[in-house]
Amino acid sequence: MNTEAVLFDLDGTLVDSLPLIVRTYRHVFKEMDIPWGNDDVVKMIGLPLKDIGRRFVGEAAPAFEERYQYYYHRDHDLYTRLFPGTLEMLESLKSQGIRLGIVTSKGKPGTTRTAAFTRLDGYMDVMITAHDVARHKPDPEPILTALATLHAQAERTIFIGDSSYDILTGKNAGCLTLGVAWGLDSRTELEKLSPDGILASWEELQEYL
Repeated sequence: MNTEAVLFDLDGTLVDSLPLIVRTYRHVFKEMDIPWGNDDVVKMIGLPLKDIGRRFVGEAAPAFEERYQYYYHRDHDLYTRLFPGTLEMLESLKSQGIRLGIVTSKGKPGTTRTAAFTRLDGYMDVMITAHDVARHKPDPEPILTALATLHAQAERTIFIGDSSYDILTGKNAGCLTLGVAWGLDSRTELEKLSPDGILASWEELQEYL
C-alpha cells in the first residue's frame, strides 16, 4: 500500500488519558447524584460528551458538560501522558512524507490543549474534533473531512483507534483500519469487528504502510 496519510484517534490511542476521563466522570456523577455504573460510562467513551450527557441526565446535559470541562481541565496536566514511543513513531512517519491527522470525538478546546501539552500538534497536518462535523463516529464524516483537508484518498489512508467506534468509523470511511491493544477496548472486542490489524506496539505499524 502506498500510504498517503495516517489518521489517529486521540484518547486511548496516542494519549494515555483514560484514567483522567474516568476520574472526571466520577466527579461529575457524584456532584449530579447520578448512580455510577463503570461499564455504562466506559463503554460510551469515544462518543461526543454532549451525547453522553444526554444519555445520563437528559435536558440537564449542558450542566453535565460544564462540570465535566471544569474537572477535566483542572486535572488535565497531572493525568495526561503519551503512550511510549508515540513521538518517535510520528517522527518516522513524517520522515517518510506521510501526512498525519487526529480524528477525535473530543471537543476542540480539550483536543487543542492535549495536543499542545503532549507536543502532538507539531506533527499534525489536520485535527478534526466533535466541533468540526455534524455527524460523529461511527459515521465516516470525521474521517472524510480530514481526508478532504489533506487531499488524501481513503484507500491510501490508515485510521488507527482503540475503540469499537474507531474500527467502525475507519471501515465506514473505506480506510485500512487498525486497532491498538493498549486502549479502551480489548483485543478480543476489537477483533469481533474484523479490523485490518491490531497493533501490539507502534513498531508494528511499519508493516502496514
